[in-house]
Amino acid sequence: MTLNKVGLAGAKVPPIGQGTWRMGVDAPAEIAALQAGIDLGMTVIDTAELYADGAAEEVVGQAVRGRRDEVFLVSKVLPQNASTEGTVAACHASLRRLGTDRVDLYLLHWRREVPLGETVAGFEKLREEGSIRAWGVSNFDLHDLEDLPDGAVPACNQVLYNLTRRGPEANLIPWCERVGAAIMAYSPVEKGALLGHPDLRRVAAERGATPAQVALAWSVRSGGVIAVPKAARLAHVEENAAALDLELTDEELEVLDRAFPAPGVVPLETLS
Repeated sequence: MTLNKVGLAGAKVPPIGQGTWRMGVDAPAEIAALQAGIDLGMTVIDTAELYADGAAEEVVGQAVRGRRDEVFLVSKVLPQNASTEGTVAACHASLRRLGTDRVDLYLLHWRREVPLGETVAGFEKLREEGSIRAWGVSNFDLHDLEDLPDGAVPACNQVLYNLTRRGPEANLIPWCERVGAAIMAYSPVEKGALLGHPDLRRVAAERGATPAQVALAWSVRSGGVIAVPKAARLAHVEENAAALDLELTDEELEVLDRAFPAPGVVPLETLS
């Protein structure tokens, strides 16, 4: 059974998409991988102006050429560019690299000194002109979300979330659920570091799946999370896509919950 689609910025999207962090170094292979992922139903593609200094956006643009309406494009503005006019200019530059007139979701990559009100004003300008469908944030902890201007509700918060990084479950995910903001999970397999865990491997073996597929299925189990693993090889893309058909049982979830206990309230973790 294919996992149900998730609401994101007014659209219904598959719960597993494609990340592009560290892409932009082998364009032909990366383009082929992204196109294969689209063919297999992973139509959310997440990128950023940061990744390879814009080269990842160029790869994405080539991958979706002629197929723009099939995909849900996400990109991000760097915090140093996130003044009102800087946000608009950065988005326009991303659109040129992506070869499109719009992105579906535009995020502030993380927070720094620029007042959030300025960034939100830039987002709203972009939305009014049709350059973005919706805006959101990335790497925002609860106190950051609460500092957003009154009435400003992000469509999404993209955070580090996986079996070994369960801190968002304590208060961040409930806050987002309460206001209708989706959670997007980056690094859902912890760059492969968690895949050797014996309990994860046992659940996978008994299910006839791979540890990565189980970890991905776990990350989107609630129905309100979109995971964006990166895959630059066809075999890896196919492995990720197969997780769309994997729904874990209550017993399997209990095993993983014991093996990877949630830590309670902790500061939001990030990867650099």
